[in-house]
Amino acid sequence: MDLGLRGKRALVAGSSAGMGFEAARALAAEGATLVMSARGEERLHDAARRLAADTGATINAVVADHGSPEGRARLREACPTPDILIVTCSPPRMTDGFDDVEAEEWMETLETTLVGPIELIRMMLGGMVGRRFGRIVNIGTGAAKNPHVMRLLSGPARAALANYSVAISKRLIRDNVTINSILPGMFDTPGSRTTFEARAAKNGTSYDEEVRRFIDSIGIPAGRFGDPADIGGFCAMLCGRYGSFITGQSIVIDGGLTNSVF
Repeated sequence: MDLGLRGKRALVAGSSAGMGFEAARALAAEGATLVMSARGEERLHDAARRLAADTGATINAVVADHGSPEGRARLREACPTPDILIVTCSPPRMTDGFDDVEAEEWMETLETTLVGPIELIRMMLGGMVGRRFGRIVNIGTGAAKNPHVMRLLSGPARAALANYSVAISKRLIRDNVTINSILPGMFDTPGSRTTFEARAAKNGTSYDEEVRRFIDSIGIPAGRFGDPADIGGFCAMLCGRYGSFITGQSIVIDGGLTNSVF
């Protein structure tokens, strides 16, 4: 299927691993040129090299923290006129309860998961509107729609970002600019592997045992964690020719855990 993305310019912030990397891979496979960014230099450059070798895409890797003004300035310099903007980041740690987070950690999380994405969007929107083409996708968390105490650091900020995205979407669609949020559940990413391998080491179990225990405890109907490539492919679809009439949506992809009729 040709999504009509060949030659489009894409900035994928937070793309050195996991869902961000798979979003970059899906866009590269469709012929987009990429700027990939992340905070960790070694992992980012390794990811960009692998992706360029696999797809033949033109890729520029930029080490930047989009949660900081300096990082956003670097991204704007590297990719001032993207057609596509995808923003994600490693999820904040899982929390144990309402008293588990101090103010400093809240502010750090908000800079990365709320303020940073909003400011990147504001930087890039004028050009998209002027060219009458733009696709923006925020990859957040299912906890934005289905709150859970273990996602206190992640859910509230991503819910606010989804709110912002919906609020501005109705004005943008007339200029062929769409903005949507993908809200994933539990996926097999480097971040989740680190979390559950640490649990296994603490409990004297295995990674697979800890994942199975978690799946059973929260009741994921699919009975497994998701494949990050599914998120990447869905991002590409939203950015392509068949996503032009989808905007202001917060789409949960979580193996059936969160359901509603409307």
